[in-house]
Amino acid sequence: MMKKNYTPGLTVQDGRLINHRPDGETGIAMAARIRKNRAHQYKAECIADGIELAEMRNSMKRY
Repeated sequence: MMKKNYTPGLTVQDGRLINHRPDGETGIAMAARIRKNRAHQYKAECIADGIELAEMRNSMKRY
């Protein structure tokens, strides 16, 4: 009887071992990435709010 050698995230393709596992990330790196994404999202929201406010003011001046 042949034993199956199964490792999650690894496959054999054309005789080569292919790694599909995600890269490891430490908790500190994850927290830094989340903080950076939150800051970027805040800046984008501020710019969008500014554009919306400018359009509202512009439409009010027309009347």
